[in-house]
Amino acid sequence: MTKKVAFIGAGSMAEAMMAGFFHSQMIEPRHAIISNRSSDERLTFLQDKYGVRTTRYPQALLADADFVVLTMKPKDAVSGLAPLIPYLHEHHILVSVMAGVSTASIVDVIGKKIPVIRVMPNTSAAVGKSATGMAKGAYATPQHLEAVKELFQTIGTVAVVDDEEQLHAVTGLAGSGPAYIYYLVEAMEKAASEIGLNREDAKELILQTLIGSAQMLKNSPKAPETLRKEVTSPGGTTEAGLKELQKHQCQEAFIQCIKVATNRSKELGEALRNQMLNQT
Repeated sequence: MTKKVAFIGAGSMAEAMMAGFFHSQMIEPRHAIISNRSSDERLTFLQDKYGVRTTRYPQALLADADFVVLTMKPKDAVSGLAPLIPYLHEHHILVSVMAGVSTASIVDVIGKKIPVIRVMPNTSAAVGKSATGMAKGAYATPQHLEAVKELFQTIGTVAVVDDEEQLHAVTGLAGSGPAYIYYLVEAMEKAASEIGLNREDAKELILQTLIGSAQMLKNSPKAPETLRKEVTSPGGTTEAGLKELQKHQCQEAFIQCIKVATNRSKELGEALRNQMLNQT
Protein backbone atom coordinates (compact mmCIF):
# COMPACT_ATOMS: atom_id res chain seq x y z
CA MET A 1 0.00 0.00 0.00
CA THR A 2 1.24 3.48 -0.85
CA LYS A 3 2.34 5.37 2.25
CA LYS A 4 1.44 9.02 2.65
CA VAL A 5 3.38 11.37 4.87
CA ALA A 6 2.61 14.79 6.34
CA PHE A 7 5.54 16.86 7.60
CA ILE A 8 4.93 19.49 10.27
CA GLY A 9 8.00 21.69 10.03
CA ALA A 10 10.14 22.43 7.00
CA GLY A 11 13.69 22.82 8.29
CA SER A 12 16.90 21.02 7.36
CA MET A 13 15.96 17.78 9.14
CA ALA A 14 12.61 17.58 7.36
CA GLU A 15 14.30 18.19 4.02
CA ALA A 16 17.00 15.59 4.71
CA MET A 17 14.36 12.95 5.48
CA MET A 18 12.29 13.86 2.44
CA ALA A 19 15.31 13.67 0.16
CA GLY A 20 16.18 10.23 1.56
CA PHE A 21 12.63 8.85 1.38
CA PHE A 22 12.20 10.07 -2.19
CA HIS A 23 15.59 8.77 -3.32
CA SER A 24 14.81 5.34 -1.91
CA GLN A 25 11.36 5.50 -3.58
CA MET A 26 9.77 4.50 -0.27
CA ILE A 27 7.65 7.64 -0.54
CA GLU A 28 6.65 9.41 -3.75
CA PRO A 29 6.85 13.22 -3.65
CA ARG A 30 3.20 13.47 -4.68
CA HIS A 31 2.29 11.51 -1.54
CA ALA A 32 4.08 13.95 0.76
CA ILE A 33 2.57 17.15 2.08
CA ILE A 34 4.29 19.74 4.24
CA SER A 35 3.47 22.75 6.35
CA ASN A 36 5.45 25.06 8.59
CA ARG A 37 4.86 27.87 11.03
CA SER A 38 5.23 30.95 8.85
CA SER A 39 7.68 30.78 5.92
CA ASP A 40 5.83 30.64 2.61
CA GLU A 41 9.19 31.09 0.87
CA ARG A 42 10.52 27.88 2.42
CA LEU A 43 7.42 25.91 1.43
CA THR A 44 7.63 27.19 -2.12
CA PHE A 45 11.30 26.18 -2.27
CA LEU A 46 10.54 22.61 -1.17
CA GLN A 47 7.58 22.36 -3.52
CA ASP A 48 9.67 23.48 -6.48
CA LYS A 49 12.67 21.29 -5.57
CA TYR A 50 10.91 18.03 -4.71
CA GLY A 51 7.40 18.24 -6.11
CA VAL A 52 5.73 17.91 -2.70
CA ARG A 53 2.40 19.46 -1.81
CA THR A 54 2.14 22.28 0.71
CA THR A 55 -0.73 23.67 2.73
CA ARG A 56 -1.61 26.00 5.58
CA TYR A 57 -4.76 24.08 6.53
CA PRO A 58 -4.46 21.37 9.21
CA GLN A 59 -7.45 19.43 7.90
CA ALA A 60 -5.93 19.18 4.41
CA LEU A 61 -2.55 18.36 5.89
CA LEU A 62 -3.81 15.35 7.83
CA ALA A 63 -6.72 14.21 5.66
CA ASP A 64 -5.07 11.16 4.07
CA ALA A 65 -1.75 10.93 5.94
CA ASP A 66 -0.52 7.59 7.30
CA PHE A 67 2.53 9.08 9.02
CA VAL A 68 2.54 12.54 10.62
CA VAL A 69 6.16 13.58 11.06
CA LEU A 70 6.74 16.25 13.70
CA THR A 71 9.89 18.17 12.79
CA MET A 72 9.17 21.49 14.44
CA LYS A 73 11.53 22.91 17.07
CA PRO A 74 10.94 21.46 20.56
CA LYS A 75 10.02 24.90 21.93
CA ASP A 76 7.21 25.08 19.35
CA ALA A 77 5.74 21.68 20.23
CA VAL A 78 2.66 22.90 22.09
CA SER A 79 1.78 25.72 19.69
CA GLY A 80 2.56 23.53 16.68
CA LEU A 81 0.40 20.63 17.82
CA ALA A 82 -2.59 22.71 18.97
CA PRO A 83 -4.17 23.35 15.52
CA LEU A 84 -3.76 19.69 14.57
CA ILE A 85 -5.63 18.22 17.53
CA PRO A 86 -9.17 18.28 16.05
CA TYR A 87 -7.96 16.39 12.97
CA LEU A 88 -5.68 13.80 14.59
CA HIS A 89 -7.11 10.29 14.92
CA GLU A 90 -5.92 6.91 16.15
CA HIS A 91 -5.22 5.71 12.60
CA HIS A 92 -2.44 8.31 12.33
CA ILE A 93 1.07 7.31 13.37
CA LEU A 94 2.86 10.31 14.85
CA VAL A 95 6.60 10.27 14.27
CA SER A 96 8.36 12.81 16.46
CA VAL A 97 11.80 14.11 15.55
CA MET A 98 11.74 16.74 18.31
CA ALA A 99 14.89 16.41 20.40
CA GLY A 100 14.19 15.80 24.08
CA VAL A 101 10.40 15.72 23.79
CA SER A 102 8.91 12.54 25.24
CA THR A 103 6.08 10.57 23.65
CA ALA A 104 4.12 10.98 26.90
CA SER A 105 4.36 14.78 26.62
CA ILE A 106 3.06 14.66 23.06
CA VAL A 107 0.12 12.44 24.05
CA ASP A 108 -0.67 14.78 26.95
CA VAL A 109 -0.73 17.80 24.64
CA ILE A 110 -2.99 16.04 22.13
CA GLY A 111 -5.26 14.49 24.74
CA LYS A 112 -5.94 11.39 22.63
CA LYS A 113 -4.67 7.80 22.69
CA ILE A 114 -2.64 8.18 19.51
CA PRO A 115 0.40 6.03 18.64
CA VAL A 116 3.60 8.04 18.85
CA ILE A 117 7.01 6.82 17.75
CA ARG A 118 9.93 8.99 18.77
CA VAL A 119 12.91 8.94 16.41
CA MET A 120 16.27 10.64 16.30
CA PRO A 121 17.80 10.51 12.82
CA ASN A 122 20.55 12.81 11.59
CA THR A 123 20.96 14.91 8.47
CA SER A 124 22.87 12.13 6.69
CA ALA A 125 19.35 10.86 5.94
CA ALA A 126 19.59 13.00 2.81
CA VAL A 127 22.12 10.55 1.35
CA GLY A 128 20.61 7.40 2.87
CA LYS A 129 23.24 7.15 5.63
CA SER A 130 21.41 8.27 8.76
CA ALA A 131 22.04 6.65 12.13
CA THR A 132 18.56 6.67 13.67
CA GLY A 133 17.49 5.84 17.21
CA MET A 134 13.86 4.90 17.82
CA ALA A 135 11.46 4.19 20.70
CA LYS A 136 7.70 3.71 20.90
CA GLY A 137 5.18 5.46 23.11
CA ALA A 138 2.49 3.96 25.31
CA TYR A 139 -0.17 3.65 22.60
CA ALA A 140 2.10 2.43 19.81
CA THR A 141 2.00 -1.26 19.01
CA PRO A 142 4.88 -3.41 17.75
CA GLN A 143 3.20 -3.14 14.32
CA HIS A 144 3.34 0.67 14.46
CA LEU A 145 7.01 0.47 15.46
CA GLU A 146 7.79 -1.92 12.62
CA ALA A 147 6.08 0.34 10.07
CA VAL A 148 8.14 3.34 11.14
CA LYS A 149 11.31 1.26 11.34
CA GLU A 150 10.74 0.05 7.78
CA LEU A 151 10.36 3.66 6.65
CA PHE A 152 13.55 4.87 8.32
CA GLN A 153 15.62 1.88 7.25
CA THR A 154 15.38 3.27 3.74
CA ILE A 155 17.53 6.23 4.85
CA GLY A 156 20.13 4.42 6.95
CA THR A 157 20.49 2.17 9.97
CA VAL A 158 17.96 2.03 12.83
CA ALA A 159 18.54 1.14 16.49
CA VAL A 160 15.37 0.53 18.53
CA VAL A 161 15.82 1.22 22.24
CA ASP A 162 13.52 -0.23 24.90
CA ASP A 163 13.91 2.72 27.27
CA GLU A 164 12.87 6.00 25.68
CA GLU A 165 15.22 7.87 28.03
CA GLN A 166 18.11 6.40 26.05
CA LEU A 167 17.14 8.61 23.12
CA HIS A 168 18.73 11.55 24.93
CA ALA A 169 22.05 9.73 24.58
CA VAL A 170 21.28 8.85 20.95
CA THR A 171 20.63 12.54 20.32
CA GLY A 172 23.92 13.63 21.87
CA LEU A 173 25.92 10.96 20.07
CA ALA A 174 24.36 10.32 16.65
CA GLY A 175 21.74 13.03 16.18
CA SER A 176 24.32 15.79 16.66
CA GLY A 177 27.20 13.59 15.48
CA PRO A 178 27.50 14.84 11.89
CA ALA A 179 28.19 18.36 13.19
CA TYR A 180 31.12 17.04 15.23
CA ILE A 181 32.58 15.35 12.15
CA TYR A 182 32.08 18.46 10.01
CA TYR A 183 33.82 20.48 12.73
CA LEU A 184 36.77 18.09 12.55
CA VAL A 185 36.88 18.40 8.76
CA GLU A 186 36.87 22.20 9.05
CA ALA A 187 40.01 21.93 11.18
CA MET A 188 41.65 19.50 8.75
CA GLU A 189 40.91 21.84 5.83
CA LYS A 190 42.41 24.81 7.67
CA ALA A 191 45.48 22.75 8.53
CA ALA A 192 45.81 21.62 4.90
CA SER A 193 45.83 25.24 3.77
CA GLU A 194 48.49 26.17 6.30
CA ILE A 195 50.78 23.30 5.26
CA GLY A 196 50.53 24.24 1.59
CA LEU A 197 47.91 21.94 0.03
CA ASN A 198 45.37 23.40 -2.37
CA ARG A 199 41.70 23.20 -1.44
CA GLU A 200 40.67 20.64 -4.06
CA ASP A 201 43.46 18.17 -3.31
CA ALA A 202 42.94 18.57 0.44
CA LYS A 203 39.21 17.89 0.21
CA GLU A 204 39.78 14.73 -1.83
CA LEU A 205 42.37 13.44 0.64
CA ILE A 206 40.31 14.29 3.73
CA LEU A 207 37.11 12.72 2.42
CA GLN A 208 38.82 9.52 1.34
CA THR A 209 40.59 9.32 4.69
CA LEU A 210 37.26 9.60 6.51
CA ILE A 211 35.53 7.09 4.22
CA GLY A 212 38.40 4.61 4.46
CA SER A 213 38.62 4.90 8.24
CA ALA A 214 34.88 4.43 8.63
CA GLN A 215 34.98 1.36 6.38
CA MET A 216 37.85 -0.10 8.40
CA LEU A 217 35.92 0.44 11.63
CA LYS A 218 32.84 -1.18 10.12
CA ASN A 219 34.53 -4.21 8.57
CA SER A 220 37.33 -4.96 11.02
CA PRO A 221 36.73 -6.89 14.25
CA LYS A 222 39.50 -4.82 15.85
CA ALA A 223 38.76 -2.10 18.39
CA PRO A 224 39.39 1.54 17.40
CA GLU A 225 42.28 1.65 19.88
CA THR A 226 43.93 -1.31 18.15
CA LEU A 227 43.49 0.21 14.69
CA ARG A 228 44.94 3.49 15.96
CA LYS A 229 48.00 1.76 17.39
CA GLU A 230 48.55 -0.10 14.13
CA VAL A 231 48.88 3.23 12.32
CA THR A 232 51.18 4.70 14.97
CA SER A 233 54.86 3.84 14.56
CA PRO A 234 57.13 4.72 17.50
CA GLY A 235 58.85 8.02 16.84
CA GLY A 236 56.93 8.53 13.59
CA THR A 237 54.70 11.25 12.19
CA THR A 238 51.41 9.83 13.49
CA GLU A 239 52.75 9.56 17.02
CA ALA A 240 53.91 13.18 16.86
CA GLY A 241 50.46 14.33 15.74
CA LEU A 242 48.62 12.25 18.34
CA LYS A 243 50.83 13.62 21.13
CA GLU A 244 49.71 17.11 20.17
CA LEU A 245 46.04 16.05 20.29
CA GLN A 246 46.62 14.49 23.71
CA LYS A 247 48.34 17.65 24.92
CA HIS A 248 45.18 19.60 24.06
CA GLN A 249 42.95 16.90 25.59
CA CYS A 250 40.99 16.45 22.35
CA GLN A 251 39.55 13.09 23.33
CA GLU A 252 38.29 14.48 26.63
CA ALA A 253 36.78 17.46 24.79
CA PHE A 254 34.82 15.15 22.47
CA ILE A 255 33.57 13.11 25.41
CA GLN A 256 32.41 16.25 27.18
CA CYS A 257 30.83 17.53 23.95
CA ILE A 258 28.62 14.43 23.70
CA LYS A 259 27.69 14.57 27.38
CA VAL A 260 26.69 18.24 27.14
CA ALA A 261 24.56 17.59 24.05
CA THR A 262 22.87 14.67 25.85
CA ASN A 263 22.11 16.85 28.86
CA ARG A 264 20.73 19.55 26.59
CA SER A 265 18.29 17.02 25.14
CA LYS A 266 17.08 16.27 28.67
CA GLU A 267 16.73 20.00 29.40
CA LEU A 268 14.58 20.52 26.29
CA GLY A 269 12.25 17.74 27.41
CA GLU A 270 11.96 19.24 30.89
CA ALA A 271 11.27 22.69 29.41
CA LEU A 272 8.34 21.33 27.43
CA ARG A 273 6.90 19.63 30.50
CA ASN A 274 7.12 22.92 32.40
CA GLN A 275 5.53 24.75 29.49
CA MET A 276 2.62 22.31 29.54
CA LEU A 277 2.14 22.71 33.27
CA ASN A 278 2.05 26.48 32.93
CA GLN A 279 -0.66 26.25 30.29
CA THR A 280 -2.98 24.05 32.34
